[in-house]
Amino acid sequence: MGTENFASRFCRKCLSQSLPVNMMIRFARIVYPEYNIYRHTGLSEGMPISNQNAAQRIVSDMIQYGCFIDFVEALIRIDAGGYMGRRYALKGLNDVVAGLIHDGYSYDPVLGQFFENQRERISPNWGRLKAGDERKMTLLRLDMAGSSVLVRQNLRHNIEKAYADLRSIVNRAVTSRLGRLWNWEGDGALAAFLFGPMEKSAVYCGMDILHELFFYNKLKNPLNSPISLRIAVHIGPVRYSNDETERMKNDTVKQTLALETLAAANSMGISYTAFIMMDQNTVNFFGPEKDGPGGKFRLYKPGLAES
Repeated sequence: MGTENFASRFCRKCLSQSLPVNMMIRFARIVYPEYNIYRHTGLSEGMPISNQNAAQRIVSDMIQYGCFIDFVEALIRIDAGGYMGRRYALKGLNDVVAGLIHDGYSYDPVLGQFFENQRERISPNWGRLKAGDERKMTLLRLDMAGSSVLVRQNLRHNIEKAYADLRSIVNRAVTSRLGRLWNWEGDGALAAFLFGPMEKSAVYCGMDILHELFFYNKLKNPLNSPISLRIAVHIGPVRYSNDETERMKNDTVKQTLALETLAAANSMGISYTAFIMMDQNTVNFFGPEKDGPGGKFRLYKPGLAES
């Protein structure tokens, strides 16, 4: 993660100068409830630990467990709003934030979260998740409708140009809303959203893609007929893996793939769990509730509601 340098050094200093050992441990358990500082120290349970040694151990363990950035975010919340009715002034916390920014992250003060600096890198795990982490995510699946007909009826270089353009449209829409493109195979893609208002981000991403595709078909499409997409958005638990094939085995991924088959060409289906997270202005653009094998869903089609 690149957090062993500036940010970790500043965090050790911040903890040792600001908190007693018992509070360092308590704050570590906010992000890692089973945390036991004695597990790796070689000390017996309850033996005294100096502030410096405790800070060193906790920061090292948070990095090892993949919780360091979550830990820093918790410290920021505590510094701003206190903990269980008590205020804690964390000296040097701004240096910790600056250290993470130096290490390739950006900080959103509204969301109170760190993200990869997307000008430097875009990783499938957002630079945050480790293999085996299970999180609630919003997934977006898209598939090109009638792609086999397009391939038969168009010159190869035109097909390649159109596919490259579509990839660019999708990638731009996904990353601009802090999503990650997890899979692109043939004429289908899967994107994941994790941070911030992830449900809205995924739905608005789908809208962005459909709208931009409409203008692309009118103005730039080199093919002899329009490109049509089916899109689906669904929410559920996803276990992260560094292996793309393993990620695709999640039940939530399979449910999203199934929902995509229910969408008409140039429309987006969103599951009930995603729909209830939308604001009223967005809800008004969706058609009536429908029943599918995986549960209720609604459709969005640019320009008109589904009847």
